[in-house]
Amino acid sequence: SRTATRSAPPSPLPRPDPSVTCVLTSPPPSPPSPPHDAPPQAVKQFDYGQYKLVHEALHERKTFLSNAPHLSHELPIMTPCYSWWEVPYYWAGMKLYDAVAGGKALSWSYYLGPTKSRAQFPTMAGDRPDGKTLKGTIVYYDGQFNDARLAVSLAVTAALAGATVVNHAEATSLIKAPDGRVTGAVVTDGLTGRATRVHARTVINATGPFADGLRRLSDPGTTPMIMPSAGVHVTLPDYYSPENVGLIVPKTKDGRVVFMLPWLGHTIAGTTDADCAVTMRPQAREEEVQFILDAIADYLTVKVRRSDVMSAWAGIRPLALDPNAADTASASRDHIVTVDPDGIITVTGGKWTTYRLMAQDAIDRVLRERGAAAGPCVTAALPLVGGAGFYPGLFTEVAQTYKVPHRPGAIDTKIAKYLVESYGDRAHEVTRIAEERRLGRRLVQGHPTLEAEVVYAVHNEFCETPEDFVARRTRFAFLDKRACEQALPRVVELMAKEKGWGRWKAAAELKRALEFIKTFDSPDHPAFVPTA
Repeated sequence: SRTATRSAPPSPLPRPDPSVTCVLTSPPPSPPSPPHDAPPQAVKQFDYGQYKLVHEALHERKTFLSNAPHLSHELPIMTPCYSWWEVPYYWAGMKLYDAVAGGKALSWSYYLGPTKSRAQFPTMAGDRPDGKTLKGTIVYYDGQFNDARLAVSLAVTAALAGATVVNHAEATSLIKAPDGRVTGAVVTDGLTGRATRVHARTVINATGPFADGLRRLSDPGTTPMIMPSAGVHVTLPDYYSPENVGLIVPKTKDGRVVFMLPWLGHTIAGTTDADCAVTMRPQAREEEVQFILDAIADYLTVKVRRSDVMSAWAGIRPLALDPNAADTASASRDHIVTVDPDGIITVTGGKWTTYRLMAQDAIDRVLRERGAAAGPCVTAALPLVGGAGFYPGLFTEVAQTYKVPHRPGAIDTKIAKYLVESYGDRAHEVTRIAEERRLGRRLVQGHPTLEAEVVYAVHNEFCETPEDFVARRTRFAFLDKRACEQALPRVVELMAKEKGWGRWKAAAELKRALEFIKTFDSPDHPAFVPTA
């Protein structure tokens, strides 16, 4: 059986196979990795597992940048050296990384002296609190992307290619044949409570940290495949870092990794790595927030203040444990694909960089299990929605077309760049709504998010709730918690008009969204207000 989409995406792509059903829940935020890869760790002790992970990631990174050019870009990242021995150590590591990358390298790594390093990264400390002075930096290049926009672009691209896509839905039980094989699931609509039986020849479990929970629906005693790990990140003002270069410290004084990167007009800093329980709404703990702030303070001239934290959140990494392996003492950041006795195919682990390869490996496994044949995978050359017509100068076209002085709905250059980097060649659709419906105003001053984006998301991107918009269609909640709270009443007002909500429904949605936004701070911070 086929479940219905909640909203009709725009103009269709070729529809190769309409037999796929994608069930999308509203998951906890995934922690954005420090860049796509971690070269110092990959070459340390020549760990083959890390080497394999980086080698795959380098190949997929090129594909990533090609298929979603509007959502991803190259970013130089500095590794500061405060001891002379660190210069050759990290230089050699980065050069080995370059060698592994080969033709997949974005640019070659290089050494930069202390003066030039601080010229490029003015807030980098020349002298650390322990008395060590900056000896220079090793600079390498990696990729950065907008994870919220990529996730929704994947869903819309799948829908346009023929998949049935449903969000806010949960597989609450499994359907089994007499021989015990899983042949479908009972999917419950999280908004209406309605349950639908969805039958399938093959069920793929790609639910991230929730993978073991779904497997237990079939076999409560199944061997775990997931070691959940929480990663905490904080968002800081843009002046903490330059807009075009990041910083990563492979080993702090207590042995952990910290990074600080420009991110959507702000600065993101992280991360932590700790065992955690699987929950829909993980939260950062105050001690983790303080660790990040204390760690980056050693490398900055900026006075790092807790009051500068604009948002703090935790995401769950689904580190993979192979249930068939003899040794499960250590979890892997690589991905694995396994088949349970009931026929469920589970793909888990991995990272954003290799998402496409994970999907390819899962489908290849389906074909092998069925004994079926198919042509080669085509997704390596398939642009995501918004990517096909994108080019770096597209923002000028958007700005020239829609920049009408002294008129509501005018799009300035900064907003034009933001829209193109969020929607690619679909930015024209957003600006058309802004012009025709006079919705070109910013939701909140200081942030480029427009009222028109709410309307666009409702009609084109399966946006069902205010939380969807501020956390899963944009990264508003992750960038600035207080500004997001200010914007929510207008977001609800716009959504209510598009979806026909009454006054009571709109009020309930606003209350729920405001409670959700409170999770973007640590519950043990003095300023935290608990939810009802």
